[in-house]
Order: sequence, then structure tokens, then C-alpha cells
Amino acid sequence: MPASETIRIPAREGRGITVRAGDRVRVIDPEGGQVADVFAFAVNDPSEYHSAEHTRVHVGRLFPLVGESFVTNRRRPILTLEADDSPGIHDMLFAACDPTRYQGLGVDGWHASCQENLLDAMRQLGLERVEVPQPINLFMNIPVGADAVLGVLPAQTRPGDSITLRAEIECYVVVSACPQDLVQINAGKPGPIDVEITRA
Repeated sequence: MPASETIRIPAREGRGITVRAGDRVRVIDPEGGQVADVFAFAVNDPSEYHSAEHTRVHVGRLFPLVGESFVTNRRRPILTLEADDSPGIHDMLFAACDPTRYQGLGVDGWHASCQENLLDAMRQLGLERVEVPQPINLFMNIPVGADAVLGVLPAQTRPGDSITLRAEIECYVVVSACPQDLVQINAGKPGPIDVEITRA
């Protein structure tokens, strides 16, 4: 039997893990209504990372379907969407929230962000400097209107909904329980995210 472990990521925080080809990462929304930002970097060269723009070209749509791969900025598959046990609403258009975003929303002082969660998690993995790419925004509800205007709506996940990603190469995977509480993506109430890792 493959070994598995589950990591609880508290609300507003992030965690990083190293996975090998064939390992599975199941991202679970334990309470419902919570967005998870996911980033992936090649272990042998972290300047290669999941690229939303290259993935959109690769699959010919805004987000992969089950069985399709997310690819890197060098057009290599890095993660495959193996299962989607959620309403199937995800995003790869919105950048990770960052300190400048919160300043623009009127925050005076520090506010947790997915950008800082990514950088902190990668430092914990021994990498002091990495690119901050467009994340895979799991469960994030950003409808594209007929006039090309982007909506910003609450995540539609129910407690226990999940998505499973299979690693295609050895990679660092960072998951951030998005801290955004000033727009409606988490209905104003950020919650935790669980990450279940099953080793091949």
C-alpha cells in the first residue's frame, strides 16, 4: 500500500512539500468555501515552474480537464489533474495576492498573502529566491462574462471537496490557504486547507 500523510494548513498560511514523479497530492477544502493557491517548481532547476500561460496553450482552454496536464514554462508536464471531486470551478487568471494588492484594497499595515506564503514555504525548503508565478487557484470562482469582464465570486466548494494532482516530475509543491478577506473569493472568512500526500 502506498504511504500517505495529511498536512493541515491553517487559515492564511502556506506549506511546501517535495514530491517525486508518481506521487499524488490531494488538496482538500475541509470546511468549504476556501481557495487554495498551488505552485509547483522543478527540483532539479527551480527556474522551471508551472506556467499558467503555457498550460492554457497546451490544453486549449482556461483550465485543464481531468486527465490533462499542467505544464512548465519549458512546456513539460509537471502535474496532471487526476481527479476533481468538487464543483469543478477553478482559476488561472488571478495573480497571487500580495502586499501591494492589500495596500490597494486599503489595508494599513501587514496582511498575510499567498505571495509571502509561497516565499516563506520555499525558504523552508532551502530556496531563498524563486519566481512568483501565476498560481493554480483551486476552487476559485472567477467567471468570465460575455463582455470579458471577470467576476469575483465566493468559492462553491462544500466541506470535504477535493482535487487530486499527480506529479509528473520531482517537484516542490506549495499550497497556500488563501488569506483574502477583502473580496468575496473566500466569502470574507478564510479557512484551512488539508493536503494529503500519497507516495508512489
